[in-house]
Amino acid sequence: MHLTGWGMYPKIESEAFALESRHSLRNYLKKVDSCITYGNGRSYGDSALNAHIITTTSHNCFLDFDELRGILHVECGVLLSDILEVIVPRGWFLKVTPGTKLITVGGAIASDVHGKNHHIEGCFSQSVLEFNMMLPSGKIITCSHTKNKKYFYATCGGMGLTGIILDAKIALKSISSGTIEQTTVKTANLKATFEAFERYKESPYSVAWIDCLAQGEALGRSLLMCGDFSEKGDLNSTQHTRLNIPFTFPSWILNNISVKTFNAFYYNKISGNLATQQVSIDAFFYPLDALQNWNRIYGKAGFTQYQFILPKAQSYEGLHAILTAIAASGKGSFLAVLKLYGPANKNYLSFPMEGYSLALDFKIEPGLFELLDTLDTLVLQYGGRIYLSKDVRVSKEVFEQGYEQIDRFRALRIEQKMHTIFNSLQSQRLEL
Repeated sequence: MHLTGWGMYPKIESEAFALESRHSLRNYLKKVDSCITYGNGRSYGDSALNAHIITTTSHNCFLDFDELRGILHVECGVLLSDILEVIVPRGWFLKVTPGTKLITVGGAIASDVHGKNHHIEGCFSQSVLEFNMMLPSGKIITCSHTKNKKYFYATCGGMGLTGIILDAKIALKSISSGTIEQTTVKTANLKATFEAFERYKESPYSVAWIDCLAQGEALGRSLLMCGDFSEKGDLNSTQHTRLNIPFTFPSWILNNISVKTFNAFYYNKISGNLATQQVSIDAFFYPLDALQNWNRIYGKAGFTQYQFILPKAQSYEGLHAILTAIAASGKGSFLAVLKLYGPANKNYLSFPMEGYSLALDFKIEPGLFELLDTLDTLVLQYGGRIYLSKDVRVSKEVFEQGYEQIDRFRALRIEQKMHTIFNSLQSQRLEL
């Protein structure tokens, strides 16, 4: 079968094994030389690519739901969208959710995903009570913040390189309605954007779209969206209407002019400097999920998302330098997301740290990787690091400078012989 990540780059040939039972999985691990777990294919780059993959979406049963305490036990292949269908009408929501609900629970743990409330709730792993995982030997262990801790710290954010997550128990958040009270703040430049983030830092959820092609006095102009669940309203579940991109666009459609035009239109979608409205869960948390196959917009060559984070003290100066470099290159992104983060957790390869993160989508084209190499240099200069779940090309030397616990991760992989079987194109490139 042809296999890619969500960025459609690179493309490889792969054989798939469907996870159906623990017994069949043990037998498979005895026979295969190398493999990696593959969920719903929403990791952007090469972190879930291997000539042999273990698919998990058929391993998708709900095992238990303690509706009084808000504790859910599910198999690894359950999608966040499936969970929301069940829990939202009952007054519960995910404590932490990324910008798509179309990922598996196993994938959420392996990427240690985060969302618009990291400054309040941290990463997905901080809502994980425990999970069961199969090691290369076929042994199954239970991992939590207190049990088999080193496996927990390595697996959350470990990109599937420590074992096969089988099921997990997660703690949920109580809500009174399915409506979000959203405030949108229009900022004129990067300084004003940072001031707005600080002004609204007590808001449970916040995220900014940033115009990465704006230059001069408008550099860093943004729309900051803050919100919280309304106390009143129906406990409606998610919306089902989805538009579809029926074919892959020609790559020339996304160019400097079209992105600049879109960015100008989007920035001016509100007339004043402040707007408030009530929006749905889908509109606030998962706007891109309403557009099925949106990755086709970038053309046959595919795209990559470049996501980095900088320590808070260096964030303004670093982002100013990086945005200047991007604007000068003309290789802008109409999907550019800026977020504020709280303190880092104990996981070996978790991406977040206290500071600001910027995520940008770039179509694969000549000169792009040279630009990203330049951005890598700036990210390291300002003490930052790159997110594995989005990466497809960062070098080993650049990556490991951002992760001070990389040696612990590698040591556990070798100690438990995980490196002999659980591998991806990404892990081979970074020698994880």
